[in-house]
Amino acid sequence: MTQPLWTSQAAKEATDGELTGGPWAATGISIDTRTLQPGDLFVAIEGLDRDGHEFIAAAEKAGAAAVLVSRPAGAKGPCLVVADTLEGLNALARAARARCQAKVVAITGSVGKTSTKEALLKALQPSGKVHASELSYNNLWGVPLSLARMPEDTQYGVFEIGMNHPGEIIPLTAMVEPDVAIVTTVASVHLEFFKDETEIAEAKAEIFSGLKAGGIAIINRDSVHFDLLKTRADEAGAGKIIGFGEHAEAETRLTRVKLHETCTCVAATINGTDAAYGIGAAGKHWALNSLAVLSAVDAVGADLAKAALAMRDVAPPKGRGERQDVRLASGGGFTLIDESYNANPASMRAALSTLGAIKPAGEGRRIAILGDMRELGETSQALHIALAPDLKATHPDLLFCCGPRMAALWNEMRDMVDGAHAAVSTDLIDPVISAIRNGDVVTIKGSLGTNMAPIVSALLDLDCKQSQNTAKGA
Repeated sequence: MTQPLWTSQAAKEATDGELTGGPWAATGISIDTRTLQPGDLFVAIEGLDRDGHEFIAAAEKAGAAAVLVSRPAGAKGPCLVVADTLEGLNALARAARARCQAKVVAITGSVGKTSTKEALLKALQPSGKVHASELSYNNLWGVPLSLARMPEDTQYGVFEIGMNHPGEIIPLTAMVEPDVAIVTTVASVHLEFFKDETEIAEAKAEIFSGLKAGGIAIINRDSVHFDLLKTRADEAGAGKIIGFGEHAEAETRLTRVKLHETCTCVAATINGTDAAYGIGAAGKHWALNSLAVLSAVDAVGADLAKAALAMRDVAPPKGRGERQDVRLASGGGFTLIDESYNANPASMRAALSTLGAIKPAGEGRRIAILGDMRELGETSQALHIALAPDLKATHPDLLFCCGPRMAALWNEMRDMVDGAHAAVSTDLIDPVISAIRNGDVVTIKGSLGTNMAPIVSALLDLDCKQSQNTAKGA
C-alpha cells in the first residue's frame, strides 16, 4: 500500500487549519485540476487571473482526496480550511522540509537552472531516493508546491528557485533550507527590473540567505561576479565555497571537453577527484553545468562515480534543446532542436554555438528561427544586435526572426542571409514549412512570451511517422 503524502491530521497540524467532512489521506498535491490525480489534495490558490475556489467541484469530480480552501462554500467532500490558501501551501512546504532528513540542493542562476536541476536528479538517482521540482516550478507557488510534495523518506531533494525582481528568492530559500546552494551563472536577464548585472548578481546571491549553517555554496568561478557571490555566501555563513568552471583556481575545473553533435565528452577535476564522463546532450554549456552537478553530488556525500556514469543519460528538457528527427513523407527528414521555452543573450549564444557545431546531412542547411528576448529593458535593442557576431559564426543558411525586438537583428543580418522577419510567430509558420528540405538542421529559440511553440508544433506535424500512427489509431 502506498504511504500517504499527507494525512488530514498532519496537514491540520502543519497549517493550523480546520478540518471538515471527515478524515482523509492524500497521495499528492495539486493546484491545477487539469493535471490533478485521484488522491491528490487540491489547493485552491487565489491568483491574479483566476481563483482556485472556482474549481473545487472539478477537483472533487477528478478524485481529489480533499480540498484546501479559505472558504468551503460549494465543497461536498472533506476540506482543510485556512485563512489564506497560499500561506497554507507554504505551511505544508515548511512542514515537509522539517520532517524530512534529506540532503537538499537549491539551484538558481540566470541560465541553466532547469537543465542543471534535471541533470542533478539523474546524477543522484543511483545513490538513493530523489525528489525534485517538476518542470520549471521555481516561483512563489512552484517552490512551496514542490517542497510540499516531498515524501518523508526522501534522501536527496533538488529544488529550482527563480526570480525576476529583487527579494523574491529570500522567502523561497528560507522555506527550502538548502544544505547546498548553486548559482549556475549571472547574465543579462530581467534587465527591465534591474539596473545592471551587479544588481542581478545580488538578487541571485539571496539564495545563500537560506543556506543551513555550515552549508556549501557552489558558484560559477568563471563569472565576473564570483567575488561578489563568494562574499555574500561567506556573510550567510557558508562552511565551504566551491568554484566551478575553467578558471585555474576553480576547485571543480573543466580540463578538457570534446563536443559532438548529440553528446559531450568531459574531463574534469571534481573538488580534487579526476573524472572523465560523457553527457547525453550537446554543447559546452552542458559541460560547464555538469561541473556544478557533480560538485553538488560530492557535497551531499552521494556516489560520485555512479553520478558521472549517469550523466550519459542526461538529455535536454522539452523546450530547452530537445532534439527530434522529423521524417518527411516525401522521403528523408530534418533535425529539429527545440529551444522554444525561453531566451536571453547567454542562452541564445549557447544555442547558436550548438547549431554551428552540427554538420547538416547531404544538401541540408542550418536554419535559425529566433524570437524576441524579453525583459531586457532599455538595453533590449543593443543586446539583440549584439547577437550578430555569434549568428555569423554559426553560418546559417536561412534566418527567420520573430517579434519587434528581433527586427533589429534581422536588419543587421538581412543582407548576409536569406530568410524573413514577422511580427508574430504564427506568421512564420508557412514560410518556414515551405523552406524545409531533407537534411536541414533547425533551431527554434525565443522567450516564452514570444510564443515560438506554434512553429515547433507545426514542424513536428510534418513528421510522417506521427501521421501514420495517428491514422492507425483513428
